[in-house]
Amino acid sequence: MSATEPVVVEQEKPPGPWLENWRHFAANRGALAGLAVIVVITVLALLAPWVAPHAPHEQFRDALLLPPAWSAGGDARFLLGTDDVGRDILSRLLFGARLSLLVGAIVVTLSLAVGITLGLIAGFFRGTVESLIMRLMDILLALPSLLLAIAIVAILGPSLANAMVAIAIVVLPHYVRLTRAAVIAETSKDYVIASEVAGAGLLRQMFVNVLPNCMAPLIVQATLGFSSAILDAAALGFLGLGAQPPTPEWGTMLADARQFIQRAWWVVTFPGVAILVTVLAFNLMGDGLRDALDPKLKR
Repeated sequence: MSATEPVVVEQEKPPGPWLENWRHFAANRGALAGLAVIVVITVLALLAPWVAPHAPHEQFRDALLLPPAWSAGGDARFLLGTDDVGRDILSRLLFGARLSLLVGAIVVTLSLAVGITLGLIAGFFRGTVESLIMRLMDILLALPSLLLAIAIVAILGPSLANAMVAIAIVVLPHYVRLTRAAVIAETSKDYVIASEVAGAGLLRQMFVNVLPNCMAPLIVQATLGFSSAILDAAALGFLGLGAQPPTPEWGTMLADARQFIQRAWWVVTFPGVAILVTVLAFNLMGDGLRDALDPKLKR
């Protein structure tokens, strides 16, 4: 190469949006810890039939209220002890994780789908339609969430399916209001106006042009709503309005263990810790997603 020949310097290719968001997310150690815990719980829940040492409904009449295996008086067969009818607590916790994650997934899916639809309608059809939808959401928000869920389950009947429907209705206003606000902010931008001038139809504007640009706050809200759904399902189960015995659900396990709280601490402690750890992990991951997806919070 001659001395007069210009030197071509290759510029580094900028990272894509997914990689950039992952870097911001990975910078939050709490969010990474929450994600790791969620992955572990999900894997254990999926592999519960093979990982659990016993069936969740199997009763051992010779092992009633046994303490954990690592404490005095424990049995090596039961790592976390047994309950008042001789069922292995560890096995019930693993199978209960499947129910809790299922409740969270179904509640978030239902509320997110209906909330996005109503939010898009309210954001595009301003006026009477918007007022009717938002006033209905305001009424739902004015009622205490747990009491509203209890009332809905009392009308439909106590069961896990009805509890999921009740929780989805309770959290619905948050998705509607968030979607409507994001849609109103997006519809005033130039690309939406240009698309309308180019002849884009209403459905294309709603679901192809506007909705993808509104998904970042909805993803964060869905992650945080996952933990709220697990908590509400456990609360309804504790009150006897959710999953019914002998279903291995964490809230139901707490309700069954109330009378043994003073003489059998393990029966109450481990389901409570499972709820605490799972909800905390989803909250930490939700905070990390919020920081990663919000441009104002990126440094």
